[in-house]
Amino acid sequence: MLEMLTCQHCLHGSRKKRITAIARKSPVLRKTAYHHGDLRAQLVNAVRMLVEEKGPDRFSVSEACRAAGVSTAAPYRHFRDKQEMLLAVAIEGMQRLAGRMRASAKRHPTGSTARIAATGHAYVRFATKEPGVFRLVFGLTVDHRKSDEMIAEGNRTFGVLLEEVAAYFNKPEIDADVLRRGFALWTFVHGFSFLKIDEKVDVVKMNIDIDEMIRETTERLLA
Repeated sequence: MLEMLTCQHCLHGSRKKRITAIARKSPVLRKTAYHHGDLRAQLVNAVRMLVEEKGPDRFSVSEACRAAGVSTAAPYRHFRDKQEMLLAVAIEGMQRLAGRMRASAKRHPTGSTARIAATGHAYVRFATKEPGVFRLVFGLTVDHRKSDEMIAEGNRTFGVLLEEVAAYFNKPEIDADVLRRGFALWTFVHGFSFLKIDEKVDVVKMNIDIDEMIRETTERLLA
């Protein structure tokens, strides 16, 4: 399923206005001593922040070290190079995306269209709040197909939606019909997410109720 989840989209420029909330919460901005067990998490948070601020290709490993408050030798305890650091951010982003989809779905009855639509809402919200990470997850900065872990996370994330579609049709397993409908639902929210973060929706000045659009499209694709 990873090929479904790694569409070829260009990585765009900085989104500085979206970095503020992440930066305030992130421990990487505090120049304090760190424990060895926290080092990897600090570096991942620092890279995540820089991806949102500058894009994945516009910062160095040393800059990530400064943001994390660690030495320039510290990253190599966990990562071979910058590409591995970016891959770690992409994997962590995929995990958070799947978690938010599950949490959103749980607010609605099992087997309902509202539950499936909720996963779509969570998907679009993640993209609009973290466009840099979203682009990294689905971009070509790293070759995702060489990472077994990324493949597994991609399958698990898509599986959140497929499980909800199977439950809607009261099916014990994911069959060809569930896969077909799930893929259609995913491509809709995925495409819309990129239109939104690329500001294409704003350019055409369409008055769109996103919640209503996702609900209506979900119902139509499940009919």
